[in-house]
Amino acid sequence: MLYKFKSKATGDLIMLEPQGQQILKILGKTPGPKGIIEPADMLAAIEALHAAVEREEAAREQAIAEARAKGEPPPRFEGLALRQRVVPFVDMLRRAQAEEADVVWGV
Repeated sequence: MLYKFKSKATGDLIMLEPQGQQILKILGKTPGPKGIIEPADMLAAIEALHAAVEREEAAREQAIAEARAKGEPPPRFEGLALRQRVVPFVDMLRRAQAEEADVVWGV
């Protein structure tokens, strides 16, 4: 399944299911086939995404530090970091908020 996020203020943003679900969970939304983020909720959504990025980066740094302390090679992390995944979504939220437009998926 793909998540296709839409807004009248931006172009569409398409994410694979695991990444779309991760974003929605961070936002406190139930991952599902349909949903909406209203302009009033967008600032909190942006802040939640930034906080999640900070948590992930801190966890990665801690894992690297622990490996070094044990004399082991640093761990390899699979795929893109959350920071890279949220950039287009945060941009979409900011632009939609500025135009007071909803962000929807599955409709």
